[in-house]
Amino acid sequence: MTKEISSEMIRELRERTGVGMGKCKEALVLSEGDMEKAIDHLRKVGMAAGVKKEGRETKEGLILVSEDKQALVIAEANVETDFVAQNDRFKHFLHDVVKQALETKPKSLEDFVLQPYYKDRSITIDQYRNLVIQALGENIQLRRVEVIHRHPNSSYGIYSHMGGKLVVIVEIEGASDQEAIAKEIAMHAAAESPDFLKPEEVPAHVMAREEEIARATVEGKPANIVDKIVAGKIRAFVDQVCLVHQKYVKDNSVTVQQFLDICAKKVGKPLSIRCFWRWKVGQ
Repeated sequence: MTKEISSEMIRELRERTGVGMGKCKEALVLSEGDMEKAIDHLRKVGMAAGVKKEGRETKEGLILVSEDKQALVIAEANVETDFVAQNDRFKHFLHDVVKQALETKPKSLEDFVLQPYYKDRSITIDQYRNLVIQALGENIQLRRVEVIHRHPNSSYGIYSHMGGKLVVIVEIEGASDQEAIAKEIAMHAAAESPDFLKPEEVPAHVMAREEEIARATVEGKPANIVDKIVAGKIRAFVDQVCLVHQKYVKDNSVTVQQFLDICAKKVGKPLSIRCFWRWKVGQ
C-alpha cells in the first residue's frame, strides 16, 4: 500500500533540498513516501545539490553536560513543548539526572533509570521522572545518557548552543590542557554538523550510495571522463561530511585538520581529534 503524501512531508523535503513544492511532491510519490529515496531521486536528476542533514525538529527538550576529573556525562530529556522545556522544574530534573549519572557512571540508560534517586532513595530515577510529569502535566522522556571516561592525555571542549538544544563535545588527544582548542573545534562542529570524524569512518554503504547518485548525474557524458567526475564528487562529499576535512568555519582557507596542526605547532605538542559527540534535541 502506497504511503499517503502529506503536506508536512512535502514541506520537510522542500526545507531539506530547496526544491519547489511541486517537484518535492512528485519525488515523494515516485518514492512511495520514503523521504531518503525522494532526496536521492532529486539529487540524481540534478535538482538538489546540497541537502540539509537535519529536517524539522520533532521534539522539544534540553541537553546538559556535567563533568568531574574522571568523566563527562551528557544527557538529553524530551518534553512536548518548548514552554515546559524552559520550566525550572524540568531543568532541575535534568540537572539531577546528570549529577547522579556523573556519580554512578551507569553502563546504560536502562540501568540508570532503575537506580534509586540520590535525593530520595525510596524512589527510582524513573519514578522521579513520573513525579515531574504529574507536576508539569506533560510527557517527559529521558532519551539518552552517555558517560565519557576521560583519557589522561586528552583535552575536552564543550560547546552548548541555543540554550542547550545543541551540544558538542570534542576530545583532542596529545595534551590535557588544551580545552580552548577543543572548544573552538566543538563550535565549528556545531555550525557545520559533520557526520564522521575522518574518511575511514564513512561506512561502505554510504560511499556506495553517493557513488550511485554521482554516476546518475553524469549519464551520457564520455566514458573517459565519467570516472574523474565521479571521483571528484566523492571527494567533495567526504570533505563535506568528515570533520577533519571540512573548511574551518572561522578561516575557510584551512581545513579543521590544518587548523589543529597550526595549534599543535604553537603549543609544541602533536595534537589529533580522537572523537566528537554532536547531540541535537530530538535527533
